Amino acid sequence: MGGVSFYKTAQDGYLARTKGGVDADRIKNSPEFQRTRENGAEFGRAGAAAKLLRQVFRASIANTSDSRMASRLTAEMVKVVRADTTSARGERNVLDGETELLRGFEFNDNGKLTRTFFAPYSPAIDRAGGTIGVSMPAFVPGNMVAAPTGATHFRLVSAGAEINFETGEYLVNQAATPDITFSNQQQAAINLENLVSPGSQSPLFLIFGIEFYQQVNGQMYSLKNGAYNALSIVGVNGGN
Repeated sequence: MGGVSFYKTAQDGYLARTKGGVDADRIKNSPEFQRTRENGAEFGRAGAAAKLLRQVFRASIANTSDSRMASRLTAEMVKVVRADTTSARGERNVLDGETELLRGFEFNDNGKLTRTFFAPYSPAIDRAGGTIGVSMPAFVPGNMVAAPTGATHFRLVSAGAEINFETGEYLVNQAATPDITFSNQQQAAINLENLVSPGSQSPLFLIFGIEFYQQVNGQMYSLKNGAYNALSIVGVNGGN
């Protein structure tokens, strides 16, 4: 209507946009679109890196992510690329950027780790030894875990990975606690360790989170299909 198209999305409801566009050949070749081409190249690089990161941690985030996780992660990866202070504009990349900016990224915006797990924990990345993990002293789940209604048990999970964003090669290792009863009984100290290649030169990542379960007739079921699970990037070492 009047050059305006109206449409409905699941997330934002009804939206409107104007019809139009620029010839693709003009964008590819015209000097006036040089900045556009540079921005497009860097955005593409960031998108590919975010996709690779999701692929690496696919098993961990399968039941611990919100509907906009992919786009949110890409937006953060764009910041990583733009933090590259050595490459020319349009050539900036993840390896020369600041992968440490991804520390604190929450895979589930509806169930953040910072609002769910309050026990002190220590992330650690030992590049030389090839160990990536999380340790924590004894804690009382009833005091330190904000469990959703219906949860009877939980698991603490971690994964460590080395990722080569140039070749797409990676190595990932996962760890998890046994099922822990949600109660006021003290839980013993925990150490989750994930192994990667000793002395790897690739960026190293550590994710840590919590998964909630409900026990019914002796069987464990993921609570609300993981809607309340939390998972966050808690450690990053960009490498050389």
